[in-house]
Amino acid sequence: MSWRVQLSAPAPGDPLSEALTLSEARSVISGGFRATAPWALQFWPQARLKLAAVVSGACWLTADGARAPLLLGAGDVAVLNDVKSVQLASDPGLVPAEAAPMFGPGRETIVQITSHHQEHGAAPTEQTKAPAGPSTVIIGGHVALNATGEELLLAALPPLTRISAESTEAPVVQWVLDRLLHELAAERPGTHHASHQYAQLLLVEVLRSTLTASPESFPAGWLRALADPRLAPALRHMHAEPGRRWHLDELAQAAAMSRTNFSMRFREAAGVPPLTYLHHWRMHIAERALLHDEVLISSLASSLGYASESAFSNAFKRTHGYSPRSYRAKIHARQQTEASTIPDSQGASADI
Repeated sequence: MSWRVQLSAPAPGDPLSEALTLSEARSVISGGFRATAPWALQFWPQARLKLAAVVSGACWLTADGARAPLLLGAGDVAVLNDVKSVQLASDPGLVPAEAAPMFGPGRETIVQITSHHQEHGAAPTEQTKAPAGPSTVIIGGHVALNATGEELLLAALPPLTRISAESTEAPVVQWVLDRLLHELAAERPGTHHASHQYAQLLLVEVLRSTLTASPESFPAGWLRALADPRLAPALRHMHAEPGRRWHLDELAQAAAMSRTNFSMRFREAAGVPPLTYLHHWRMHIAERALLHDEVLISSLASSLGYASESAFSNAFKRTHGYSPRSYRAKIHARQQTEASTIPDSQGASADI
């Protein structure tokens, strides 16, 4: 069973909320499992951006491309970006069983795993030790994104980010995880609506935590720039007034830096110069606005700071390869012929 959350319109000048809204981010919590050691499960995620949260106990996480297994404790959350294979285990030396047959339609939302390794004949190796504790509870989910979201979020995050239970946001994250587990297990009246709200809050708190976790390890992009306290004020200025004709001097002043130092630092963090970033952000706003037929292209051009519809159309075409009108027609045609890239019916086997 899956639930989804779509974020409402953000306040101006809040880059994280704006990015989530433009991405049409939907936090989908599919379920979870309770396991007693020894156990190990192999998942093949279908979604590109995934969350795996340890509510209680501990486990080892091994993802393709990771250098070594990562130990997760109670309250830790792993953010997996475009990872194709994930193993969760009480011992990283165990041979994992395929998780897909244990989850999905007709199964409990919180699956009980107690003797799985006795059935599959696997045993702990002598070189590794299982984390202490009688059982581990894990909740899994994914974040569904549109094409803009894939560009904004997937390009801005490393393949694997661990949100520690020791982080500033940890108490809120742990509380949300506890509430989600309670709702998923109890199936009380109103549980769907409550789970919607908790899933939304979990997504926001996890992304907030990524801003303070290890931003220096992030790829160059807007999220890394937002995590820089010197650059964040300038970023918020551009997001608050994307249609304003910003000058480099004004943005440098907002960051309390010289023009040269600001330009160098911004480019290192964001991967592009400040005004190029502003252009890209305007184009993202335009992409979303063009989904709605009632939005006039001339009005959109004016709101984004272009002197004429022609100037906006030329800028849009340089970025996308076709005019705003052609883009709108292309998107409408795609919506009519293609199913959602991440269906809500997707089972827990793809999300844990």
